[in-house]
Amino acid sequence: MTEPVLVAWSGGKDSALALRAVLADPSLKVEALLTTVTREYDRISVHGVRRSLLHAQVHALGLPLLEMEIPASCDNATYEAALAAALRTARARNHSLHRYVFGDLFLEDVRRYREERLAPLGMQPIFPLWGRDTRELARVFIDDGFRAVVVCVDTTLLDASFSGREYDASFLAELPAGVNPCGENGEFHTFVYDGPLFRERVELSIGETVIRDGRFAYTDLV
Repeated sequence: MTEPVLVAWSGGKDSALALRAVLADPSLKVEALLTTVTREYDRISVHGVRRSLLHAQVHALGLPLLEMEIPASCDNATYEAALAAALRTARARNHSLHRYVFGDLFLEDVRRYREERLAPLGMQPIFPLWGRDTRELARVFIDDGFRAVVVCVDTTLLDASFSGREYDASFLAELPAGVNPCGENGEFHTFVYDGPLFRERVELSIGETVIRDGRFAYTDLV
């Protein structure tokens, strides 16, 4: 017997590594990938990747997608209501669904928030990457053939010139001291377009980089 799980899917590298861990576990079966999308922008929330590329990515993975829409100006209450609605939808489709997979690595407050919010909804979080050395994870991601582009940089933590770059050994070698190689502190976000889980490569090109909110450098992928 296999247990169905949802996988929190941002389109980035940590999501991909968490997904691979689930797919490698014979006791688990991916029910769907769940992605938060900002309604007004039609893009993956926080990462800023177009919804059309999300759909191409999920098609290349060959897995079902469940989209959770939130408004551009979204407070915690609105987000949590949207999450509850998305989980109700998922569980209505499969009443055996009780577990939700995240790619979090070491932020205790984030883990605690997920545990506290999911418990009243009848869901239990799983953290397959938790506690792994982030330098090792970055190397594994690259050495195993995953390909990703950096799509967003917090310019208070990392120079805007890192946005739009390939997430590769050169990128890691040039990161300033104190910047986590997996961007776990919010330094940067990525979009995975190829790798061992993909049936086909997601074709894309690098668009312009713009600064939003006076802080975040977003590189458009088209």
